[in-house]
Amino acid sequence: MSKIAIVTDSTAYIPTEYVRKHNISVAPQVLIWGEETFRDGVDIQPEEFYNRLKTARVMPTTSQVSIVTMQTIFQELVNQGNSVLGIFISAKLSGTQQSAIQAKEMMGAAGEKVTIVDSRSTAMALGFQVLAAARAIEAGANLQEAVALAEKAHERTGVYFAVDTLEFLHRGGRIGGAQRFIGSALNLKPILALKDGKVEGVDRIRTKTKAHDRILELVMEQVSGKSNVRLATLHAHAAEDAKALLDRASAALSPVETVFTEVSPVVGTHAGPGTVGLAYMFD
Repeated sequence: MSKIAIVTDSTAYIPTEYVRKHNISVAPQVLIWGEETFRDGVDIQPEEFYNRLKTARVMPTTSQVSIVTMQTIFQELVNQGNSVLGIFISAKLSGTQQSAIQAKEMMGAAGEKVTIVDSRSTAMALGFQVLAAARAIEAGANLQEAVALAEKAHERTGVYFAVDTLEFLHRGGRIGGAQRFIGSALNLKPILALKDGKVEGVDRIRTKTKAHDRILELVMEQVSGKSNVRLATLHAHAAEDAKALLDRASAALSPVETVFTEVSPVVGTHAGPGTVGLAYMFD
């Protein structure tokens, strides 16, 4: 039976123990801060990033995984006798998938061993798709079956999140359909979702607490009547709020799996500190 290796990118921020357990390769996005360049989650960790952001005079920017980095990961896995399944952040949010496609093309005949899927998502909505494919492979799925599962998985995943401000998304050009919320009363907390691979505005709530209540309501609507619900919180320097939301969601929905994650520096650059969200997947 042929071996299948899975590659994703660091915006999935799948916890390290899952990455190791399922032998997932993670291609780091790139954070650019003044004259310095960091590999997301490798050279700079979330706590260091948010602490530095508090006093930064120069704001960080981001760049997708380089073609060279992607090619190196693919080539090494193919050289080890693997077919490769790459599942990456939505192409409408990042050029990462394009880097993957170009890396595959540069590999010549070896590139035929690489299959690339657009998750149409990010965060653990992407992470759950990756884990679903990895678990299917471990259970005996072949490459064709794993690819088919990955290509349909976005229909069973989603993420809702509340940001303290739209400033970071606006500045980074990732605001999408949430553009209509610009200019709203400053004390309103925008609730956003990923829809068809883009950030879309869902609601505006007056307080943080009620915004988190609304996130839970929205997720409950999406998973109502579904089986084997999986939940993952995400937060940008707001661990206590995220843990409280995950605890409440777990009590309400009895998920088969819960994952607590912290937003990576690259995603934090666009979402901004204080962001809290909830990702889900169901069978």
